[in-house]
Amino acid sequence: MLTQTQTDPGQSAPLIAIASVIVSMALIAIGNGLMFAFIPVRLGADGFDPTWAGLIVTGLSAGGLAGCILTGPLVRRVGHARAFMVLSALIALSNVAIGAGPMPLLWIAARALYGFAICGLFIVAQSWLNDALPNAIRGRVMAVFYVAYIAGLGVGYATLAAIDIQTAAAPLIGIAFTELSILPVGMTRLAQPPAPQAASVALGQAWRISPVGVVGMLAVGGLSMIISGFAPIHATAKGYSQAEVALLLSAMPVGTLILQIPLGWLSDRTDRRYVVAASLLAIAFDGGALMALVAIYLIWDGASESIYSLSSAHAADRARKEELLALSSSLLFAWSLSGFIVPGIVTALSAVFGTGTFIYVGIAIASAFCLFVLWRVFAARPMPAAATGSFAPMSAQTPLPVELAFAPEEPAKPAKD
Repeated sequence: MLTQTQTDPGQSAPLIAIASVIVSMALIAIGNGLMFAFIPVRLGADGFDPTWAGLIVTGLSAGGLAGCILTGPLVRRVGHARAFMVLSALIALSNVAIGAGPMPLLWIAARALYGFAICGLFIVAQSWLNDALPNAIRGRVMAVFYVAYIAGLGVGYATLAAIDIQTAAAPLIGIAFTELSILPVGMTRLAQPPAPQAASVALGQAWRISPVGVVGMLAVGGLSMIISGFAPIHATAKGYSQAEVALLLSAMPVGTLILQIPLGWLSDRTDRRYVVAASLLAIAFDGGALMALVAIYLIWDGASESIYSLSSAHAADRARKEELLALSSSLLFAWSLSGFIVPGIVTALSAVFGTGTFIYVGIAIASAFCLFVLWRVFAARPMPAAATGSFAPMSAQTPLPVELAFAPEEPAKPAKD
């Protein structure tokens, strides 16, 4: 995990240089979305037990947790641009292993490598942009960053419908887009941020600042991983075709894009905890017919992504300036830890109760968090509207690097939830 010294707010990097990082991550997203869709469908077509696909999701989550911890030392050693290229190369190498054919043990290792690399890439890309952007436009540019990545995932998901899954076409396409992503960063004139410093994890302090923020990250870390990881496994096991799985997954990013803005607007005008609780109510159903399933998963994914954004904003509202670094790194760690543990639990339970288990685990997590949020609403006073920051769209698929969402000039805000 890392942070960096901010550039002079009065200076801004050329927009074309900033765009190079955003374009690179959007290109990576296309390949990543395709691989998320391809792996469970290919395993299902070859007759592998769905448990293997669950283990692959768990391996990815383990790699992501390692990436959150080890990216900082990597960037301190080689800098942002070289770290970006190294991590992109690891994603390409992961796809090479997938292209070798369905060998579950190899695929678990390959996706763990991918998890490490993609988590590291987000931390590098977002911290690089955060250093380059003045406060006046940071929120807008980061919103474009998130939308570009989520849109890229949707394109990748949809691509599954057009390829032959019995060939190595999907891994080759993933490799191609990953390699293309290196070009904009390799040619960018965006200045390198200063060497990052280590950021400490202080869960106790984060809890004292915002219990809802910490528990929200624990909830959404598990929710986001089981929804993105187990939805295609479940759809494949239910007998949906390759094109139908592609349609289902393509709808999920739409939920992310259309639900966050209205929920964020509402949260800026009322106690954010009410909006968090309301968004949780969407995570409660499974459907039978394909279009019902598409609509439900669209709401599922959009609701869980909104919990991520709202929990981050809620915690930021209650932190003093000097507390922001430890708070944001602690929230990232909580998100990563849950994203590793919950998929492992779901995989074990799915072996006994079937692939639909993730739905009920998601309902249990969402219900418990909803009750916790409602308790906090009654137990702690709300933050005055004038003291809250503005909502910014974020995605649980794009881990939050430390100091990303906080402007250094913001005044201290001592209230707790």
